[in-house]
Amino acid sequence: MPAILNYLLHLLTAAALVLAFFVVYTRVTPYDEVALIRAGNGAAALSLGGSLIGFSATIASSLMHTADYVEFAGWAAGAALVQLVVWVVATRLLRMARDQIEADNCAFGGLLGAISLSIGLVNAGCIS
Repeated sequence: MPAILNYLLHLLTAAALVLAFFVVYTRVTPYDEVALIRAGNGAAALSLGGSLIGFSATIASSLMHTADYVEFAGWAAGAALVQLVVWVVATRLLRMARDQIEADNCAFGGLLGAISLSIGLVNAGCIS
């Protein structure tokens, strides 16, 4: 396959995976991040942003460390699952995610975002 087509295939797949993660993540959480962010809620933006960056770090690592397209997609799917499981576990342990995010507690949103980013970076490192 010509290099440009391989690039486009990986780029479009990665973008589709990030979009799919965004859709699934915003459906799993008990609050509407998009509506909250549109209303100026910084906590929701920090939490969602950290999740997207954490997931994208794993996507980037899988792109760099896999030669096979199917293996890349498999690592990406695994990364999405890990990100979602970590969010569920973290919010269960902290027992107040919905109230804190909806109340625009940026410290709490930043914590959730940092947890997501941290696990994403660890996940990305495990692929390399």
